[in-house]
Amino acid sequence: MSDAKDTGYVLGTGGLVFIALYVLSLLVIGWLGHRAKKADTLEDHYLGGRTLGFGVLFLTLYATQYSGNSFMGFVGKAYRSGFPFLSAVVAMMAVVGGYFLFAPRLHRLSHQRRYVTLGDYVQDRFSLRLLTVCIVLLGIFGLGNYVLTNLLALGKLAEVVSGGRVDFNVAVLMLATVMLAYETMGGMRSVAWTDVTQGVILLLSLGFIAFALFVHLGGPAGIAGELEVARPDVWEPPAWKEKVTWLSSALLFFFGISMYPHAIQRIYAARDEKTLKRSLQVMAFMPLVTTLILVLLGVMAIAIIPELEGAESDKTTLLMVGRLVEDMPALVIMGPLLVAAVIAATMSTIDSALLAISSMVSNDLYRIARPDASSARLTSVGKTTSIIVMVLVVILTILLQHHTIWNLLKIKLEILAQIAPAVMLGLQWRALSAGAVLAGVITGTAVAVTIMFGPEIKPYGIHAGIWGLAANFLALFLVQVSTCRGRTGTPLETR
Repeated sequence: MSDAKDTGYVLGTGGLVFIALYVLSLLVIGWLGHRAKKADTLEDHYLGGRTLGFGVLFLTLYATQYSGNSFMGFVGKAYRSGFPFLSAVVAMMAVVGGYFLFAPRLHRLSHQRRYVTLGDYVQDRFSLRLLTVCIVLLGIFGLGNYVLTNLLALGKLAEVVSGGRVDFNVAVLMLATVMLAYETMGGMRSVAWTDVTQGVILLLSLGFIAFALFVHLGGPAGIAGELEVARPDVWEPPAWKEKVTWLSSALLFFFGISMYPHAIQRIYAARDEKTLKRSLQVMAFMPLVTTLILVLLGVMAIAIIPELEGAESDKTTLLMVGRLVEDMPALVIMGPLLVAAVIAATMSTIDSALLAISSMVSNDLYRIARPDASSARLTSVGKTTSIIVMVLVVILTILLQHHTIWNLLKIKLEILAQIAPAVMLGLQWRALSAGAVLAGVITGTAVAVTIMFGPEIKPYGIHAGIWGLAANFLALFLVQVSTCRGRTGTPLETR
């Protein structure tokens, strides 16, 4: 076995030119999206006119959910943790279960009441501006973290595949500029159109990885001996605390990822409820052909490229691709394709998050101060917000480039999970009051943040966000029960 740190997948000049042309082509798609705009409204810019059909909706959900966090962060985490991280497959399937609890009803309401953002629903349901602002700020924080982790993945990707010819900082700056350009030009329409191509490329690339793992390497059984030598602990049964962490992770994904504001906007953008349900039904099976393959890639890398440490393990995917392409020259064309797929998926996730941030700032915050602002003015404010947020996140990415993606990824889920009661219970519980939800959100967030910055970030193996969510539900129910009179909601369909 060679020294892992001297092993990597480096694109030749032709491969780098291919990637550069692909990235630049996104600007063309952004321009086409701008040309296809039907009206200068928030609905058209942020939801693509609510016209996404099954193919586009499914692929945009898929390309957004599986991004640099998955291809770089998940594989790196699997490399560090071994087989126990197979629990991520169940956790990702749980996400779709979370959507099914609220997405169909929320979709109906969004079309009836013309929601553009998550904040629109919260304000319409509870009529309490303070609650809306709190939830919007939590959503913006989570999305900012999402942009950060994906930019981090892009920078590491560029460094490895260019063999150091492209500096981390330069790559982050250049790609951020391209994303800002096409996202502000075409809005949701451009993002969704790029996701169609990106989703197809992702699936083709995963087929390549699966073929290489199971045919060339023989699957986990084919390298069982090397795994036993490199990391004998990967075969050991998990301790009870680790099993608790598995359940905690599934719950964190269930409540956290399903609250992504940009995913909720895709629920709004679906053409009709049948289209949404069909897309989610297919999405339920995608962890078996995506997360499972990526986790096995990370685990098998333990034996093939040992001794990666810390943030270096986030480069496991590219290091493994380099080794596989060396061994299988006939599949050399798949190397650049995989790199393009990871870049494409990561960029689509970043621009989706940016789009959601800008919509919440303009629609849920700016419009409070300027209620008479025109749609054109609100859209302009949103675009300016995208630029400011991207500049700030680029600076943070450069400062935090030596941190692991997985550790940064978890932070946003701990916080986003605190939004879940407002959405999931608000849609189902007629008498739920705004005061109870506000008490829950504040309590849950305070508990989660306190634990995250405390001496033990997972007491008894349970994530800080789940402890926070338990406190959130408890505070919500105590306030709801103890308040005889208060601001209660009614089913929105009957208003």
